[in-house]
Amino acid sequence: MKARILASMILVGLTAALATPAAMAVDADAAKATAKRNDCFKCHAVDKTKKGPSYKKISAKYKDKADAEQKMIEQVTKEHKVKLEDGTEETHKVIDTTDKAEIKNLIDWIRAQ
Repeated sequence: MKARILASMILVGLTAALATPAAMAVDADAAKATAKRNDCFKCHAVDKTKKGPSYKKISAKYKDKADAEQKMIEQVTKEHKVKLEDGTEETHKVIDTTDKAEIKNLIDWIRAQ
């Protein structure tokens, strides 16, 4: 009986660990399509600075921050001023979807860079 309880506890723990954002599958092709459709690559690249920071730099900025996902979602869903790499400011474009799964996939892809 104790072995079954222990096995169940281990299974629950593994299930919870696999449900973390890092372990969840990101549809990279869909994320890139969302980014391309919204002209994100006009200002951002995966690993080099353009008009805006690279996705690697953005990922590093939010690494290990508890509110990273929420802040990144706000970054792409609400209009606001952003400071560009050259020090100038402009209004950040709002993503053209309200599909939460599509937005989350994009954010998860950026965070995985």
